Amino acid sequence: MAPYTNNTVEADGINIFYREAGPNDPSTPVILLIHGFPTSSHQYRNLIPALTAGSNNKYRIIAPDLPGFGFTEVPESRKYKYTFENFALSIEALLDVLNVKKYTLYGFDYGAPTGFRMALRRPESIQAIISQNGNAYEEGLGDFWNPLRNYWASGLEEHRAIIRDTLLIYKTHKMQYTLGTPDLTTISPETYTLDDALMLRPGIKDIQLDIFYDYQTNLPLYPKFQEFFKSSKLRLSRKIWEIKWNFIF
Repeated sequence: MAPYTNNTVEADGINIFYREAGPNDPSTPVILLIHGFPTSSHQYRNLIPALTAGSNNKYRIIAPDLPGFGFTEVPESRKYKYTFENFALSIEALLDVLNVKKYTLYGFDYGAPTGFRMALRRPESIQAIISQNGNAYEEGLGDFWNPLRNYWASGLEEHRAIIRDTLLIYKTHKMQYTLGTPDLTTISPETYTLDDALMLRPGIKDIQLDIFYDYQTNLPLYPKFQEFFKSSKLRLSRKIWEIKWNFIF
C-alpha cells in the first residue's frame, strides 16, 4: 500500500496539489504540513509515513504544495498575486474544501509565516504549532538577508537580478539540502534535482522573486505573531535545524 495519496482539488480558484495519509474521519486529529523554499510537499515524503506508521496511524496528514511550488497549478486567468497573505487564504480554502476545522500546524521555512498568518486569522482552528526554521523575530534575519533587504528597499531590477543569480540556481537549491549535513551520502540527489527542474518551468523564477519581495510583509506582523505565542495556550515547538535533514528531506 502506498504511504500516502497524491491529490488535486480546486480551492480558491487554484488546482492545489496535496499529499494525504491516515484515516479520513472527522474525529481524526489533523496535522497540516506546509513546506518551505525551494521545495514542495515532496519534502515530507519520508515524514508522512513516519507519522502514520503502526500505532501512529491515528493522524490525518495533509501536505499541500503552495502556489508557485511543486504541482499546484494556478490558472493564468486567476491573476493570482503570490503573497504570503494569499498563501494563507489559499491553504485555508483547501482546508475548507477538505472539511478540516481544527489541526496542528507544522510549518517549515515559508510554511511558518504562512501558518502563523492562518493562526491569526482563525486561532480557534489551531491545536498546536511546530515551527522548524520558521522566523518570527527580526533577530533571526542575519547577514544572509542583506541582499534581500536591499531588494525590499529598492525594488529595483538590479537587486532583483542579484537574487535571481544567487538564490534561484542549482548550487543554492542543492545547498539547501547539504549545508550542515555531516554525511552527504544520506541526501538523495533527486530531491534538489526535482526542486531545480520545477524552478526552470516558464515564469516560475519571476514568481519566486515576487515571493522573496513579499517576504518583507511578514516583518510588521512579527509582534502579532509573538503576542499570539505568548497569549495562546497552544503547545508550541520551535526547531532550527535540530532535526536530521535526511529525515525531512
